[in-house]
Amino acid sequence: MQKQAKGRAALILAVGAALLSVLGAVHVLQGNNAVPFSVVLDVLGGSGDTVNHEIVRGVRLPRLVVGILAGAAFGAAGVLFQTLTKNPLASPATLGVNAGAYFVVVAGSVFLPFAVNGFVLALAGGLFAAVITFALAGGISVSPVRMALSGMILTLAFSAFTSVIQIFYEYETAGLFLWGNGTLLQQNWNGTLFMLPWIVVSAVVLALFAPKFDVLLLGEETARALGENLVFLKVLVFLGATLLTAAAVSVVGPIGFIGLIAPHLLRILGLYMHRWLLLGSMIWGAAILIGADVLARIIDQSARELPVGAVTAFIGAPWLIWLIWKYRGTFFAGASRRSSQTMANRPWPFAVVLPLAAAALLASFFFSTAVSSQGFAIVETWRAFTDPEAESLRFLVFDLRLSRVLVAAVAGAMLAAAGLFLQSVLRNPLADPSVIGISSGAGVGAMLILFAFPAVSAVWIPVGAVLGGCAAVAVVLFLAWRMQFQPAVLALLGIAVSALGTAVIQLFVVRYNLNAATALTWLSGSTYARGWSELYTYLLPPLILFVPLAVFYLKKLDLLAFGDETATSLGLAPQQTRWTVTILGTLLAAFAVSAVGTIGFVGLVAPHLARLLAGTDHRRLLPLAMVLGATLLMAADGLGRLVLAPKEIPSGIVVALIGAPFFLWLMRKQK
Repeated sequence: MQKQAKGRAALILAVGAALLSVLGAVHVLQGNNAVPFSVVLDVLGGSGDTVNHEIVRGVRLPRLVVGILAGAAFGAAGVLFQTLTKNPLASPATLGVNAGAYFVVVAGSVFLPFAVNGFVLALAGGLFAAVITFALAGGISVSPVRMALSGMILTLAFSAFTSVIQIFYEYETAGLFLWGNGTLLQQNWNGTLFMLPWIVVSAVVLALFAPKFDVLLLGEETARALGENLVFLKVLVFLGATLLTAAAVSVVGPIGFIGLIAPHLLRILGLYMHRWLLLGSMIWGAAILIGADVLARIIDQSARELPVGAVTAFIGAPWLIWLIWKYRGTFFAGASRRSSQTMANRPWPFAVVLPLAAAALLASFFFSTAVSSQGFAIVETWRAFTDPEAESLRFLVFDLRLSRVLVAAVAGAMLAAAGLFLQSVLRNPLADPSVIGISSGAGVGAMLILFAFPAVSAVWIPVGAVLGGCAAVAVVLFLAWRMQFQPAVLALLGIAVSALGTAVIQLFVVRYNLNAATALTWLSGSTYARGWSELYTYLLPPLILFVPLAVFYLKKLDLLAFGDETATSLGLAPQQTRWTVTILGTLLAAFAVSAVGTIGFVGLVAPHLARLLAGTDHRRLLPLAMVLGATLLMAADGLGRLVLAPKEIPSGIVVALIGAPFFLWLMRKQK
């Protein structure tokens, strides 16, 4: 039996190595200049000094070797993270490690350009992100759903922080945009020489301890009974996975899904022992990444570089959907029965809460209206409201500022309502419109209108955003329906579709040479240049139409919180209620995103704060959450115009900067 297992492992490794060799041969021949394979053989033999020889020696071989090393690192890191967390969905990308490493590298390139090595920055960012994700989720052994959603939220936060730097330091970060989407492009051997020692040393150390990693899967009691030092093993696995990820990200950027695909592929083929699983994941991870780069250059044969990270997302998102299907009954059944009613043990009297929230709303309204391009202008704003003769001030305040403030207020209210509905339907406190794919779908729709139909008026961009957001959610709902509409499955499907949408956006931005700052501004969410037309066309009609319809379902959402069995015994149709409320939340969020861009965290923070203040009654939660959402986005709009006046920070980024720390505190309080 043991010989058969070794024979199977040897065969799988040999097939992976053969596939990698074939893909490597194809890879090194790809490029704008046709190079015969004899030139490659000359270079490998140490001879040749023509231009083609130099191209192969200095550009193509470094790219190939870096791809092999990075794929091996991501594959091994995926195995280690999955072993550490006992979570089939764990990988450097889903845990936020890639995003954390990317953020710190971008920040370091601007503020510490010569002081710190890029690997050190990537390592620090990856370690920090992993620790925060585990803390936010509630520990290493938490459910796969909570871990994946925690990683997604942290990724959103780091992406917002990174966008701030890229927007305001566009020149300093110009060379990082392609790298930030994942690329194997190399001009010399520096990247290889940098990665090689870290990856080789990490791989050797991990290989020595590989048999002990099998014990971690047996459970803590069994491991202790066998005399293993669990703390040491877990720290070793954690540091090894993070080191491998940091080494790869520092050179090729945050490429996702390799660490998810390779380990599961090998488990499907029958490898479970870590001594084979680690080596196999390194070989197959390298083959997958080189194959993705080959595919990227087949798709786009122009001189522009297509991000390989986008291609791996195209491959990995369907793979993640398949994994969700495979594990839907094992991991998610329990999660679907849990309630989302959190942090509401001692609600404040509603008669006190609502007036306080209304006062905060008015204060936020006047603050945001009083912020001009020159800073805080309370006197001029007061004159515009009280002095009939101040016509120029009235124009500035009423025609320019007031309209965008009201756009922020209504959009914030709609996003908060959508977040409340989705959290209630999914029974998950980490859900918001971004989780089920609305934001990325809207971004894809807007990009399609912008680039596929360049002659069309800009007024159609919000239409594309609405259609894109609804299409993304339609895909998620269809797949969820095929999986019996389990709430946790719905959330994870949204993550997969969001990853696919993000990959499409990356392709548009890079392929069509879009100004990075312009794209990031819209995709981060902004109320810049928004006015009465957006308010009347895209915000007020859905608000007036869909919110009254949702009111009819508020009592049903209260019943749904008790679980499907209890709700059914009380005469409720749980599936019908979920479908209807999800569609209403989707439409509210899609129209809001069409007007102000892909703003996150409003739909996440406002419902949580409402529950903290008012309890679990949805008839109180809805108006309070909408007031808080409007307050938050108006305040973010004002702060974004005030902090660096006359420059503006996109309001979506300000919301993330406010909302991310607040939400971390909120989740810590819940824990």
